[in-house]
Amino acid sequence: MSTATLSGTQPLTLTRKPTPKDGGWGSPVIYFISLAIIAVCLGPVLYVIMGGFRDNSQINNNPAALPNPFQFNQYAEVLKTGRFWRMAWNSTFIALITVVCVVVFGVCVAFVLARYKFRLRNGMYLLFAAGLMFPMTMAITPLYIMMTRIPGMAGTPWSVILPQVGFGLPQTVIILTPFLAAIPLEIEEAATVDGCSRLGFFTRMVIPLAVPGVITVAILTFVGSWNGYMLPLYMFSDQSQYTLPLGVAVFSSQYSSDTARILAYTSMSMIPALIFFSLFEKRIVGGLTGAVKG
Repeated sequence: MSTATLSGTQPLTLTRKPTPKDGGWGSPVIYFISLAIIAVCLGPVLYVIMGGFRDNSQINNNPAALPNPFQFNQYAEVLKTGRFWRMAWNSTFIALITVVCVVVFGVCVAFVLARYKFRLRNGMYLLFAAGLMFPMTMAITPLYIMMTRIPGMAGTPWSVILPQVGFGLPQTVIILTPFLAAIPLEIEEAATVDGCSRLGFFTRMVIPLAVPGVITVAILTFVGSWNGYMLPLYMFSDQSQYTLPLGVAVFSSQYSSDTARILAYTSMSMIPALIFFSLFEKRIVGGLTGAVKG
């Protein structure tokens, strides 16, 4: 808002219509499209979660209605089963080990590609970029043959962890390389003058500054490992080693007529990853923004 004063008259106040940059509402079309996208994405998730609070009669009579009254028996029965907790532990163990390996190896590789100049540097970066375009589905059969031929590897969690680390490294390197390259060279020079070695600069300066990017790749890797289905399906033959996605498939076939219990089991399987992703959503956006700027 601005004020203009004319000779012999009262001050004239000019108002300007607020724009989206000024905190205005913006175009209603944008909000409509955004709400529609949110509804499409969250609708199935909310339906599965709320369906677990209903019994089969409520679902059969009106599949789209809300629970009336709420039924907690379905979730209680799922949580009482030892098989659910065993599969949850398998998923957690595989996901955490995968995250640790991907983060440690990815940070080291990205640091070398970002801070050092050598002949094969661009070729190595392009090789990791090409890894993003190679889906795991295409390599599932060679991976299965390779893991079965390694002594003591078949049917173990490492038969899933190692391929997941290999397919998670390209994404990690692509995100962290520009992030680490954006660290000013003056910081490294000042650390060198103070007597800091290259390893000391990496551990004391680079890693703390790269925390947003590291958290980003860690969350993406965790969620991807938690939701993995194809690789555990090929590698595991014993149901005691199944992860939760496989457990959902087995549970659905075993209780095919109990829709409410299936929905409760499915929602309990996806809620941990959903909560983990929601809590660190801002970290993901910040890490990706830093990578793009870098």
